Amino acid sequence: MHRLSRRSVSAALRAPATHYRNAAVAPISSSTPVPDSAVGSDNNTRWYSAITGGKCDTTRYSNQLNLKSGLFLGSRYESTAAASDSANQPPPPAEKYEYQAEVSRLMDLIVNSLYSNKEVFLRELISNASDALDKLRYLSVTEPQLLKDAVDLNIRIQTDKDNGRITIIDSGIGMTRQELVDCLGTIAQSGTAKFLKAVKESKDAGTDNNLIGQFGVGFYSAFLVSDKVVVSTKSPKSDKQYVWEGEANASSYTIREETDPGSLIPRGTRLTLYLKRDDKGFAHPERIQKLVKNYSQFVSFPIYTWQEKGITKEVEVDEDPVEAKEDGQDENTEKKKKTKKVVERFWDWELANETQPIWLRNPKEVTTEEYNDFYKKTFNEYSDPLASSHFTTEGEVEFRSVLYVPAVAPMGKDDIINPKTKNIRLYVKRVFISDDFDGELFPRYLSFVKGVVDSNDLPLNVSREILQESRIVRIMRKRLVRKAFDMILGISMSENRGDYETFWENFGKHLKLGCIEDRENHKRLAPLLRFFSSQSEEEMISLDEYVENMKPEQKDIYYIAADSVTSARNAPFLERLLEKDLEVLYLVDPIDEVAIQNLKSYKEKNFVDISKEDLDLGDKNEEKEKVVKEEFGQTCDWIKKRLGEKVASVQISNRLSSSPCVLVSGKFGWSANMERLMKAQTVGDTSTLEFMKGRKVFEINPEHPIIRDLNAAYRSNPDDEDALRAIDLLHDAALVSSGYTPDNPAQLGGKIYEMMGMALSGKWSTPEVQHSGLQPPRTETLEAEVVEPVQAGGQK
Repeated sequence: MHRLSRRSVSAALRAPATHYRNAAVAPISSSTPVPDSAVGSDNNTRWYSAITGGKCDTTRYSNQLNLKSGLFLGSRYESTAAASDSANQPPPPAEKYEYQAEVSRLMDLIVNSLYSNKEVFLRELISNASDALDKLRYLSVTEPQLLKDAVDLNIRIQTDKDNGRITIIDSGIGMTRQELVDCLGTIAQSGTAKFLKAVKESKDAGTDNNLIGQFGVGFYSAFLVSDKVVVSTKSPKSDKQYVWEGEANASSYTIREETDPGSLIPRGTRLTLYLKRDDKGFAHPERIQKLVKNYSQFVSFPIYTWQEKGITKEVEVDEDPVEAKEDGQDENTEKKKKTKKVVERFWDWELANETQPIWLRNPKEVTTEEYNDFYKKTFNEYSDPLASSHFTTEGEVEFRSVLYVPAVAPMGKDDIINPKTKNIRLYVKRVFISDDFDGELFPRYLSFVKGVVDSNDLPLNVSREILQESRIVRIMRKRLVRKAFDMILGISMSENRGDYETFWENFGKHLKLGCIEDRENHKRLAPLLRFFSSQSEEEMISLDEYVENMKPEQKDIYYIAADSVTSARNAPFLERLLEKDLEVLYLVDPIDEVAIQNLKSYKEKNFVDISKEDLDLGDKNEEKEKVVKEEFGQTCDWIKKRLGEKVASVQISNRLSSSPCVLVSGKFGWSANMERLMKAQTVGDTSTLEFMKGRKVFEINPEHPIIRDLNAAYRSNPDDEDALRAIDLLHDAALVSSGYTPDNPAQLGGKIYEMMGMALSGKWSTPEVQHSGLQPPRTETLEAEVVEPVQAGGQK
């Protein structure tokens, strides 16, 4: 252990506290010495990781420090300005420190905290292999000799499930000893990023290199499932092959020269993973094949996996002599040889990524059948999509995408309430990243759209699993949504009207939800909506068709919300509108009313609920209204006094023709349909319910006989009990006919029974007997009418 003198300790204690405020103190562990550090002439001190192992080119060595491994060391810079006692002397400059990090802790974070899913280790390692092949292909343009040892560029994965080992071999550029130290010995040192920087700085670099790696931690994902990792690599720039070996919990690694002739490779890298006990299931060939197809299916180089195969053959079977005699076969006759089919097992390489990415091709060269096949394979669908869109976006954000509208809604779940539908598969440089998004790429109401998105420069987190929120993602989302709307609009304009009917039946609710959640796209959503109407009860119409059929004097779009077309058709609110031949939309879906209220208008035509007060049909006659109000004004006040707090007011109606009265909701209150829906909610706010449903307006039809009778009753005897009971019954009947639920149904039933009793009293109990010139006496017995006719005649 390095000892400090007492003078050094006391000097440290006397030093200002600010000298140590930002210095990170890391515990000292292990006993492997750290390689010497290099100090440049520009006074910038450069410290190397403790796992780099081996000397680095330096201009000057600092041998005064005896340090332990497991640390990234920081250096301090102090001002060399002379001290001054002057009061005007400027304050001394701030001291600069470099961050420190404990290597073992950093490795622990990468293995246990960076990746949320263990199976991505294969994606990362295949991506590294693909980068190595890409580098070789790029360099071989100017240096053809690099390809002389092995021309084929591919990746091979072999498994040993008995011993729990996975071997990944690529014929890429390989690494020299120093590159092993720099790339695998320094965490977060990305060889791919270094290569891309060199390519960018070269003057003659005009090619687009879609290299995948960028963070320099992808290799260490191997320790998610491995206790030990062995990397054997051969670079065409070196005559020797080197082996790098590291363990999961160690802070050091070893590098040695490969001496086994059987392990030599012409070029490239062989990566061997010794799996942990709990992760040996990854060594099954079928699981490896599945992971390759899921994550790396579209890597531009062929990926082969070592798979067990079988060939069916027919082999001869020796016949039993006893059975031959029983069959009556003569020894001299020619025997027919018996055979049986057997399956001969063998192991061979199988191509795992034979499907090429369709989005990288020219859309003009791809047929509809190819789009449909890709859709079925990628999303495990059995039916063709209703529509597809293949496009490339350039500019601030560059990406390629193929989107589909399914023909059938998913079974067994409602994707409206589950935004994580796994319908959009995100690729970055042809490598699958994720299909688990929470509205980043598509809003919830478009969650039924399926497709793939591939970009080269998306902002991902270090584990390449999470799409970070940024302006780029917002722009991408906006363009994807726009393309989805174009696709749906294309279906609606198709000559085959049945296609859009199928779409609307499956996904109409999604678009209505969009009217509620996405104000920015109201103009795109509104033309896609479909509703039944008073003039089209069998076939849904669009808002465009409604506007085309509007009367010249009509200013608004009228609608009524109900639970069915039948209920809407028979509602009393429609009477005057149907007489005037005004079309009314029927909103029969629970979400319809809220969607229309959020739209507010369409093509400068406001949506008007005909079940609410102050309905303007554009035919007001002020003189007639004045006369009617003078005649029935006091009657309205009388009815309001009787009903009390049950209604907000009593008014003369301009929407009734055959019904005596109707209950309409306030302009800002809930309609009868909305009140019914809110009552049905399992978790509802009762205080809000009472407030919103409280204001109802009782409208009467002054031309109806019942209302005229009540008007006469008010003028003759306003306290008549029969008239007052008639008002109560009229209100309760209006509740039911207007779509509301009576507070006391039993009481309403009692009133109806009472009125029926009054109307039907004695109607059938006394038959009408007519005799010429005779009036039947007022008696309830049949005998009295028949037995005494002479007495009646005598009275006459």
